This record gives sequence, C-alpha cells and structure tokens, in this order.
Amino acid sequence: MEHLPDLIEDLALILVTAGIVTLIFKKLKQPLVLGYILAGFFVGPNFNLFPTITDLNSIKIWAEIGVIFLLFGLGLEFSFKKLIKVGAASSITAVFEILFMFAAGYFTGQMFGWNMMNSIFLGGILSISSTTIIIRAFDELGLKSRKFVSLVFGVLIIEDLVAILLLVLLSTLALSQQFQGGEIMISLLKLSFFLALWFAAGIFLIPTFLKTTRKLMNDETMLIVALGLCLSMVFLAVEAGFSAALGAFIMGSILAETTYAERIDHLIKPVKDLFGAVFFISVGMLIDPVTLSLYAIPIIIISLITIFGKSFSTTAGALIAGQSLKQSLRAGMSLSQIGEFSFIIATLGLTLNVTDDFLYPVAVAVSAITTFTTPYLIKFADPIYYALEKILPKKLANNLNRYSSSAQNIKTESAWKKILRTFIVTVVLNSVIIIALLLLSFHFLMPLINSKISDTFWAAALTAFVTLVLLSPFLWGLAGKPLYNEVFYSSVIKRKQSRGPFILLEVFRICLAVFFVSFLFYRIFLRGLEFLIAIPVLIIITFIFWGRLKTFYNKLEGKFLENLNARENGVSPNPASELLPWDTHMAEFTISPESSLVGKMLVELKIREDFGINIASIERGKIRINIPHKVERLFPGDIISVIGTDEDLDKFKYLLKVSEMDISDYLPDEEVTLQQFTINSDSGLIGKTIRESGIHDKLKGLVVGIERNGKRILNPESTFKFEDGDLVWVAGGKDILPKIV
Repeated sequence: MEHLPDLIEDLALILVTAGIVTLIFKKLKQPLVLGYILAGFFVGPNFNLFPTITDLNSIKIWAEIGVIFLLFGLGLEFSFKKLIKVGAASSITAVFEILFMFAAGYFTGQMFGWNMMNSIFLGGILSISSTTIIIRAFDELGLKSRKFVSLVFGVLIIEDLVAILLLVLLSTLALSQQFQGGEIMISLLKLSFFLALWFAAGIFLIPTFLKTTRKLMNDETMLIVALGLCLSMVFLAVEAGFSAALGAFIMGSILAETTYAERIDHLIKPVKDLFGAVFFISVGMLIDPVTLSLYAIPIIIISLITIFGKSFSTTAGALIAGQSLKQSLRAGMSLSQIGEFSFIIATLGLTLNVTDDFLYPVAVAVSAITTFTTPYLIKFADPIYYALEKILPKKLANNLNRYSSSAQNIKTESAWKKILRTFIVTVVLNSVIIIALLLLSFHFLMPLINSKISDTFWAAALTAFVTLVLLSPFLWGLAGKPLYNEVFYSSVIKRKQSRGPFILLEVFRICLAVFFVSFLFYRIFLRGLEFLIAIPVLIIITFIFWGRLKTFYNKLEGKFLENLNARENGVSPNPASELLPWDTHMAEFTISPESSLVGKMLVELKIREDFGINIASIERGKIRINIPHKVERLFPGDIISVIGTDEDLDKFKYLLKVSEMDISDYLPDEEVTLQQFTINSDSGLIGKTIRESGIHDKLKGLVVGIERNGKRILNPESTFKFEDGDLVWVAGGKDILPKIV
C-alpha cells in the first residue's frame, strides 16, 4: 500500500476535527473562530485523548499562508478610500481607544513583572478589536441599521490600519531590542514611502492590466492572477524589509479600488477560508492547559481590563468626538474584545523569538473569554445607558448633550483647506514617484550604462538624459501643474492677505523640483563645470517641451484617476449614513417584491405620520430621486434612504420585509448633504410656514429639524412657522443653502 505523507494525514485529521467542532459551534450560534481554536487544541501536542498531528512544521507553513490570505481578504474589504471617508468621530474614537489600551496593556505587563517586550506586545494585542466577531454579533442581533454601527465600523477601519503599522513597528522594535525613536521614525518614513509608491503604481498598472485582459479572464484565470498578484506583493514587501502580511494587505487594498474587487473576493473566499481555518487551528495547537492554569489570574485580570478598558476608552473617545452618551456607550460595549489581529501580533512575537511562550496562549484565552461576552455586552448597552441617565447629575447630562449637538454641526470646507489638501496630495505622490525613479536610476540604470560605455562623461550624460526623460512628466506635475481653478483663484489668490501664503506654496514646489534635479546631476556629474552646463540646458529643453509635458502628464493623471474611481463610477453612490444631528441618522433599505409598500404613492403610505421618518431619496437602477415628491410611487428593488431615530427605523423595518444593506459599505454621497442655518432678524422666512417657504417644493430640500430656545423639534410639520433665532437643519443638494438664505 502506498505510504501517505505525514502532511496529508495531518490535514485530514485537523479538517475532520475542525468540521465536527465547527458544526457544533454553528448549532450553538458561537463564532467559528473559537471552534477552529478548540479543534486545534484537540489535535495539538498538549491534548492526548485524540490522535495528534506529526508534521508540525508543515502546518506552521500552511498557517503562515493562512495569515497571508486573511490579510489579502481584509485588504479587499478595506480600500484606502474607506479610510479617507472615515469621519472625524471614528478617527478620534479609534486613536483614543488604541492609545489607552496600548498603555493599559503595557503597564499591566509591567505590573505582572513581565519584561519590556512581553509588555509592549501585550499592549499591541489589546489595542485591536475583532472585526469578524463584531460583524457576526451585529448580524445575529439585527443591529446593522443602528446609528452607532457606522461609528463602530469606522473605528474598525482605523484599527485595521493601525494593526498593520504595529506589525511594522513591533518588528523594528524586536530586531533592535530597544526603543530607539530615530529608528522607529525611519521605519515609519520608509513604510509611508513604500505605501505611497505601491499604491500609486498599483492603481495605475493593475486596473489597466485587468481591463486589457478582461475578455480572457474566466473565474479560474482571475483566481490565479489575483493570488499571483498577492504573492508577488508579499515578495516585494519582504524584500523591502516588511512583513508578508503587509504585502498581502496592500495588494488587497489596491484591488479593492478596482471594479473586480467583489468578483475577486468571491473567488478567493474558499481559499481564504481553508488556509484561514488552518491558521486558527494552529493557534489552538499552542494552547497548553498547564500554562493556562499557571497564568489563570493574569488571564482573568487581562480579560477584565480588555472588557472594561475598551468599553471605557471607546465610550470616552466617542464622547470627545461629539457623539451622544447613548451612541458612545453602544460603540464601547461593542468593541470590548480582541481577535484575529491580536493572534497575528502574538504570532509575530513568537516568530521573532522576542516574547515568552506563555504570552500566546494567554492572548488566545483572553480572546475566547471576550468573544463569548461580546453579544451580551452589546445587549446590555441600552440598560446600562438608562441606568446612567438616572444617576448622572442633570447639569453634566445637559453639558454632554450640548457638546454633542455643537460638535456635530457641519462646517463648510474653506477654499484654503481644499488647496492645501490638493497641494499635499500632489507634492507627496509626485515626490514619491520621482524618488523611486532616482533610486532605480542610481542602482540599476547607471551601473548598466557604465558597463556599456567606457567614457565617464558620456555615460553620465546618457544616464542623466534617460533619467530626466522618465522624471520630466512628474517634475511638471510637481512644479508646473496648476492646483486651483477659477473659483479658488477668485476667492483666495486675489485677496492681498492670501497672496503671500499662496506664493510661498508655489515657490516650495519649484524649489523641491529643482532640488531633485540638482541631486540627480550632483550624483552623476562629479565635475562642477558639467553641473553648471547641465542646468541651463535643462531649462531650455523644459521650455521647448513644456506643452507636451503638460499633455502627457494630464493623460497619466487622467488614467490614474479613471482607475481610482472606476469602482465608484460603475455603480451609483450611496447616501451618507451619518448626516444628521441628535439621535437621528440616515439608513438605507431595499424594497422587496412582496412588500406592502410596492406600487403605492408616498402620500398614501403616511410614513412620516405613522413612523416619524422621512424619505430623503429613492435610487432606482441608475436613477436617483432626491427629496421625492409625495406622488412618487415605490417599486420592487427601489433603494430608499430614510431619516429617523433608531427606534423609528426599527418599527419601519418590519413593515418593509427588506434585505438590509450592509452599513459598512456606505459611501458618502455628494448629492444629498445636511446643512444648517440660523434665521436672523432680517430673514424673509420669519413668520412663514415650512410649506410657504418653498424649501421642499421649489428647492427640493427637506427640513429635518429645528432647534428653538434649546428645544429640539424633529421632523416638524409643514405648518410649522419660522421665528427669529431658529436653528434649522435642511437636507438637500450642495447649493440649497445659498438659495434659502
């Protein structure tokens, strides 16, 4: 009989065991991740009642591949655009929570007498919550349409990026074995450079390649190409001195910007699930009951610190960001666990041999405990809030409400802010590409030309010429591209007080471009006379070919932007889920064919009267109807955006019989925005009703709230009259406010 390799026998054992255990966990409605960990414990070397695997090294390799595909899948769901669109509230909350938990983990480790590396890695482990567990809990509890969920998902996006940064920083710290600020800063700058370079090159090249070969891409080839791109980026990341996990995450986030993101995510799911299961099973193999019994007290203490520390820090961070106490507490109770990234950070410590063996099983035990408690904590958030509401001093409660209301005021973006943002993006991206081309020239092109041409001068001249040809469009983009349009020109540049800062920005761009060119000539031309001759020659050539450089760069930039926005341009954008003040927000639902709303006009449905909510827009295929008229009918497949409180939306949800859209996929919509204005004594709206103002019928706007003398009036009736000093909230197009005031 043919002998089976040990790896095949081991895989059969772990997959069969995992299948049985996860079926039981599925029946008990528990996270499958815990089932995989338990299955790994059963087949691991520390449990003798069942057969044990024999080829542990091969399983470790499979587990490493599992980490790669887990991070690749996470990158496909991440998208750098989602990071850019994460609101200030989520960013502030995430930063506060991460810093607090990192410090709490470090000082807890020090309290137990652990060494510095164990304490630092414990801080990293406790900093990151579990996306998988939270999404699973929200699904089972039916909470995806709640307002606080968008805050939670925004925090998770920030945490994912911070986890990637932690992998890089902890690796650097582990290799140096001491905290050196300069070395950490160099690593961060190096990471930023490669992230920008990989993102810019990836967005320009990969979507173009996929679009060119789309007719040849069946599911099989698409899967192979996607995995090949993933592993290629893993190789590049490792060669650049980063982790394999970072490379997989970067390639996933690049592909997430393409129109093929959903298809690739669907195709790699079985591969990701298989290798991901092996990873979590390998986590369970390292659980040692003896170690757990020895560290039972630290496990319990760390679990309590995780639950209470994350709940407190997230709630406090959300309050600082201007969220209400109820939404802050809900978010805090939802994020009180650790998960997948914590395992990866713990694995990094073991791989680099900088943490003790006990830290890994301690992290797994804490994750298991906090995973079980997460659904219950989410359920208890509201009772705890109502209990706090009763015992909080009235003055403190009023101050919190006032702060929350003022913090959520929407401020217009100044022209200078837009100019600075465009300036930074343009300078950074072009500088990164220029530096990358210079490095390629110095390390590859110059040695190649020197080996072919013996004359030093002509070899240097040819190197300089070829390099400048490659650099020229990006030098123009850096120094010559206009960063403003006519509106900015009239509002900023023509003002005397604005001319100085604007000129300073323009001079900086030119000086930076001159610096790059000078550095090129300084590195290639060693003799001063040749350097002095090259500069005027370059100026003359640039002047002659200025128009062509501009045209060529615009084509490159146009292609880049086309690839970057292809996914969004392929589908209709969704309305923002977080536009409104107080406890209201915007949620999105799809009208199912069997809904009782189908075929009826809005005026017949009396949704506002019966449920206290407003319909902000209707999306029908590629058509979007903003602020629909009362005679508009609803049809199967319509996606409606409604405004209301959590309670109102819950009541409305049962009427719909809908398939809810995942709030994590919401993209900010530029077509419907929320704006506020105050009615002054000279306003023509004083004494008029909402209907008489024409805001709804003429301007296609919707008055969603009015604050008068500290009293809030949500969804006022059309007969409501405006008074002097009213703070009015209106949903509508960007240009609605100037038309009203």
